[in-house]
Amino acid sequence: MRRPVDVARSIPRLPGGRLPPLLRDTTFRRFLTGQTISLLGDQVSLLAVPLVGVLVLHANAAQMGYLTAAGLAPSLLFSLVAGAQVDRRGHRRAVMLAADLGRAGLLATIPLAYVLGSLSLAHLYVVAFAGGTLDVLFFVSYSTLFVSIVPADQYMQGNSLLSGSRSLMQIAGQSVAGLLVAVATAPGALALDAVSFLASAAALARIHPAEPATQAATRGHLISGVRFIRHSPTVRAALGATATVNYFNFVFVAVFILYATATLHVPPTQLGLVFGLGAIGGLVGASATTWIGRRIGIGPTFMLGCILFPAPLLLVPLAAGSHALVLGCLLLAEFGSALGVLILDISIGSIFATVIPDHLRARVSGAYRTVNYGIRPLGALTGGALGSTIGLRATLWIAAIGGLTGILWLIGSPLPKLKTLTSEDQERGAGR
Repeated sequence: MRRPVDVARSIPRLPGGRLPPLLRDTTFRRFLTGQTISLLGDQVSLLAVPLVGVLVLHANAAQMGYLTAAGLAPSLLFSLVAGAQVDRRGHRRAVMLAADLGRAGLLATIPLAYVLGSLSLAHLYVVAFAGGTLDVLFFVSYSTLFVSIVPADQYMQGNSLLSGSRSLMQIAGQSVAGLLVAVATAPGALALDAVSFLASAAALARIHPAEPATQAATRGHLISGVRFIRHSPTVRAALGATATVNYFNFVFVAVFILYATATLHVPPTQLGLVFGLGAIGGLVGASATTWIGRRIGIGPTFMLGCILFPAPLLLVPLAAGSHALVLGCLLLAEFGSALGVLILDISIGSIFATVIPDHLRARVSGAYRTVNYGIRPLGALTGGALGSTIGLRATLWIAAIGGLTGILWLIGSPLPKLKTLTSEDQERGAGR
């Protein structure tokens, strides 16, 4: 139900009430502020865009699958090339800033077309595809900018702060989204997301971190990220696990809104509230991941996330009975899944920040995203097709059970034995 992928404890404090050192750094604070505002808008969009399809344009299961796939297809098509170009040309902050401005403009066309009476599914497909392309450029640059801002010994704290911020915005954003959809219609709610991207761009314009040097193109430059993953048992196993979880998660995502509104008869305001309250699980996950990592090790923490992310989704096809019981099942599913995805995201983000060399970071990110995000439109199309043939509930069962098989990729990999992150882990991560 969540889209993985990156302020813990609301703004986590160290013993004695002191703020974490990162929050005293002006550059990181501005970066965090911009991402927090952007994430608030994202949560509105996450609910409002599919509701435009369902409530305004009356899309069926297959069309909802196409809409989800349109936004995800650029990850499959462009991530590898985008990662290579960003590593070669640099200017990661500028790329992210331009992507934010472009996404703001694209989203603004939806309420405009609605007001003019020209909104169509084809319009939504185009906006989703173009926005997904800009997402690729933003996120292949993001990992390099993150390590340019955050010191190596504070990667876990930085990831926890950013992931905690996301959880807070999920709590607020999707609850607000449900109200906005009810009051201003789903297209009108998307205006907030457009404004949020402008705020993110403004924050990025005010920071100037020292980025890693670019490298001239050499033979094999384009596929060097692929080679790194192939030779890294740590990254290779993580990719298999996350890609499997993501595939089945997007089988789930493609039909969930339709199932919740058409079959379970949950109105948008209540659905937004379920999403918002369920997102508290993400806040708990962001707060607890560092502690869990210290107790059981960073690798086992990632494995725990791979189980806790998909397992709670079993409650959705189980939901039956009174309306209150149905809402309770959806709320527990959202809470548990949000908890799991934050544990997964923070732990694997910290592992990758350590094991992937700076000069390969965008290329590895692009190669990883090609598979990990590229599998998502296939999952969405599968969900739409299955929903149209075997029914929505049966599709949700397949998705929830299938997501649990991702853990099988980690058996026999270095991850179960990876307890701490040290400089030596970079060599082990590269398979050397």
